[in-house]
Amino acid sequence: MSRRVGKNVDKARKLVEQRAYTLAEAAEILKKAHFTKFDETVEVAVNLGVDPKQSDQMVRGTVVLPHGLGKSVRVLVIAGGDKVREAQEAGADLVGGEDMVQKIQEGWTDFDAVIATPDMMKSVGRLGKVLGPRGLMPNPKTGTVTFEVVRAVKEIKAGKVEFRLDKGGIVHSPVGKISFEAGKLAENAQTLLAAVLKAKPAAAKGKYIKKITLTSTMGPGIAIDPAVVEAAAAAA
Repeated sequence: MSRRVGKNVDKARKLVEQRAYTLAEAAEILKKAHFTKFDETVEVAVNLGVDPKQSDQMVRGTVVLPHGLGKSVRVLVIAGGDKVREAQEAGADLVGGEDMVQKIQEGWTDFDAVIATPDMMKSVGRLGKVLGPRGLMPNPKTGTVTFEVVRAVKEIKAGKVEFRLDKGGIVHSPVGKISFEAGKLAENAQTLLAAVLKAKPAAAKGKYIKKITLTSTMGPGIAIDPAVVEAAAAAA
C-alpha cells in the first residue's frame, strides 16, 4: 500500500466512531470517506443467527432496489419460439437457444444475469458447473426460470438483486455506487434488509440479525443499528 493510500485509509477510518449508525448516517460517512478516482460499489453485509449447514435455515431471495445498482446489467435470455422476440423487445442484451448453451459450455460468460424458459432447462441444466459458481444459474425461486420473460428482463434491468446466505452465515449484496446520493443508498440498503428480514426461515432460533455493516470497495466498514432497521421494516 502506498503512503498516500495509507494516509487516506487512516483518514477514512477516523470518520467512523465505535458505535452503531443509522443507514442514512453511514451512507453520508461513506461518501465523505471516499478518496479513490473510481465509482466504488457500496455493499451491505448481514451476519445472521442461522446455521448455513441446515437446509431448513437457508436464507435466499430477490428484491428490486428502488434506485437500481448504477450499472447497466447485461441480460442473457435462453429461450425459443415467440419468447425470443418477447425477450428482445423487453430489452434483453443477448437472446438465443441451444447456440447460447453451446457457447457457454465453451467458456463464454460475457453477461451479468441469465433468464431461461422452463422448456430450455433440460439444456441449461448442463451449464451448472459454469454458471453455478458464478451465481448465474437460472432458478425458479429467484424468478429466472419463467415463461414471463418480459417481466423478468425488466426487473433485472430495474435493479433486481439476488441474495443468499454464504457458508459463514453472512448475506452480502451490492446496494449501489458511491456516486449515489446518500439518501438513495440508504433506501436501497433498507429495501434489501427488509427483504432479508422477510426471508427469515421458520427454523431460525434466537436473534436473527446479529450484525449489519455498510461498506464500499475501499471505504471503512460502518456498523448499522439492527434495531432501527427492524423498526423501519416493521413500519413499512
